[in-house]
Amino acid sequence: MQYSPLLILHICAGTVGLLSGGVAISFRKGSRWHALAGRVFVVAMLCMSGAGAWLALVKFQPSNIVGGTLTFYFVATAWMTVRNRSRETGFFDWAALLVVLAVAVVEVTFGIQASTSPTGKRFGFPPALFLIFGALALLSAVGDVRMMLRGLTGTQRIARHLWRMCFAWFVASGSVFLARPHLFPVFMRKTGMLVFLTFLPLLMMVFWLVRIRVSKAFKKKPVASQAVLDRAGMQEQSSLG
Repeated sequence: MQYSPLLILHICAGTVGLLSGGVAISFRKGSRWHALAGRVFVVAMLCMSGAGAWLALVKFQPSNIVGGTLTFYFVATAWMTVRNRSRETGFFDWAALLVVLAVAVVEVTFGIQASTSPTGKRFGFPPALFLIFGALALLSAVGDVRMMLRGLTGTQRIARHLWRMCFAWFVASGSVFLARPHLFPVFMRKTGMLVFLTFLPLLMMVFWLVRIRVSKAFKKKPVASQAVLDRAGMQEQSSLG
C-alpha cells in the first residue's frame, strides 16, 4: 500500500507528538528539559493537526477537518500564552477567536443534524460527540475574550497553557489508541491499557491543575502569617509606648 507524503507526515508527527507530550508533562514546569520537549511537542502537533485537516479536506471528511482545526487552535494558543507575556491584544488573538467560534458553530450544527437524522448520526458520529466539542470550543472562546479584556495572572497563564496542551494531547491519543486499536497487541486491548493511555493526558492535566492551585495556596500562607506577625508587633509596641 502506497502512502502520500502528507499522510506519512501526519503519522510520524502524531507519533512524535504523543511521545514528546509524555516527556514534557513528566518534567518540572519551567525546567530546561520541559521547555525542550514542549517545543518538539508543539511542532509535531501543529504538523499532525495541520496535515490531518488538509487530508480531511481533500477527502471531504468534515468532522476530521473541524477536529484537526480545533487541535491546531489548542496547540497554537497554548504556545502563544507562554510566549507572549504582554497583555496587548494582537492579530493572532482575534484570528484565533474567530477560528474557535467558527468551529463551535460547525460542531453544534453537526450535533443538531445528527440528533435529527434517521440514523442518529452525522458522518458516522453521534450527536453527543459534536455537542461536547462544540461546548468545549465555546468555553475556549469565552476564555479568549476574558483574556483579551482582563489579561492573565501568572497562575491563570500556566493553567491556560496546561489544559490546552493536554487536551490536544488527548485528541492525539484518542485518535490512535481508541480509533485504531487493531494496531496494538491483543493484551493491550483486553486489559484496558488502550483506554488508560487515551485518558492519561486528561488525568495528568487534572493532576497538574490541582498541584498548581495547591502550590498557590501554600505560597499565600507565609505572606498572610507575616502580615499577622507585623500587626501583632505594632500592637505590642503601641502598648509599651
